[in-house]
Amino acid sequence: MIKIISIVWNSFKMALQELKSNKLRTFLSLFGITIGIFCIIGVLATVESLQTKVQGDLKSLGSNTIYIDKWSYADNGPDFPWWKFVKRPNVKYHEMQAIKARTTLAAAVCFTIRVNGNVEYNDNVLNGVSGYGVTEEYNNVLTVNIAHGRYLSESEFKQSSPAVLLGYINAENLFGSAERAVGQEIKFQGKNVRVVGVIKKQGKSLVDAWQFDEAIIVPYKLMSGMFLVDNSRPTIMVKGKENVSPAALLDDLRGIMRSIHRLSPREEDDFALNDINMFTEQTNTIFGSINLGGWAIAGLSLIVGAFGVANIMFVTVRERTSQIGLKKAIGAKSSTILTEFLLESAFLCLVGGLIGLILVFILTKALSAVMPFPINISISTLTLAISICLVVGVLAGIIPASIAAKMNPVVAIRMK
Repeated sequence: MIKIISIVWNSFKMALQELKSNKLRTFLSLFGITIGIFCIIGVLATVESLQTKVQGDLKSLGSNTIYIDKWSYADNGPDFPWWKFVKRPNVKYHEMQAIKARTTLAAAVCFTIRVNGNVEYNDNVLNGVSGYGVTEEYNNVLTVNIAHGRYLSESEFKQSSPAVLLGYINAENLFGSAERAVGQEIKFQGKNVRVVGVIKKQGKSLVDAWQFDEAIIVPYKLMSGMFLVDNSRPTIMVKGKENVSPAALLDDLRGIMRSIHRLSPREEDDFALNDINMFTEQTNTIFGSINLGGWAIAGLSLIVGAFGVANIMFVTVRERTSQIGLKKAIGAKSSTILTEFLLESAFLCLVGGLIGLILVFILTKALSAVMPFPINISISTLTLAISICLVVGVLAGIIPASIAAKMNPVVAIRMK
């Protein structure tokens, strides 16, 4: 054990000596390692943080949840046949009731409509607020966390009570403090309603999800009396039971909807079943491709850096030829010489990698200040960076270290 510690310490001292005596040469040689680590860790940290944010936003749409709509959420390219979808009928409230009565695979079913309206409190007016009219099981499909007050009660849903939930930012804009909004009477599109709860702050969504911070949630029956339902983007949301696969739930809902619409076997669907899990899979594929691009760029830099480190080690071996011969003459084994040079090469790569990590850390702080989500370097990413540096260092130093280990001590001592 003492011998191993001695070898590691000697290698570390030689690496430091190399850095001190040949600063410019060592820096230029390690620059490739620095750029490689900067590229791969920068890409991984950014993509990982973005993926975490997007996946969190997608979870806000519901897990194992199907959105039944006239529109398909997946087909949004330049060839999107909008004329085909615009002719479809909107989903209806009674269809939601039929689904609840017929399906055995759903844990919760709800009906929603969405409008834009004005919210007022005294002289404060918020224009274009997203208003959601929802039925009783909405909170079972999506989890709406309440920061202050409470959620809408069952009686308020059934009796069309003028009770609402207010988004956190809307509450702050109207009352200065979100907590003060609870119990206050406001106007939504000119109708007096009472705030019974404030939704917990969610943060900016990247997938144009519900954006609860700037929304208002109203019982469906109340909102349906204020707006035309067909003009309010009606949607049926179905959450499957825990042991039900999305494919099984899709098949079940397709059969029920075709039965409700009385479609013959030859007629195509006049509705869309939008599987939220599909979007998660698509984002994973996209982020995987971005990661591959980052690896490709970093790989080229790491190859250049490896040649630079190998060059340092070749020069180092030549400069220390007599020292190597003296060590072997007094009993140092070839394996000891090999290990010392491999460790020195690995230490040099670690230095280059640490510089790259420092640059990535600065980059993450700068980007986090302007991006709508924080960028963090995970422990797994740091471990990967260190591992890459060690592997590249060993590979770059293996040939020079082998040459040093195979030297004849008599010949090596005589060389200058």
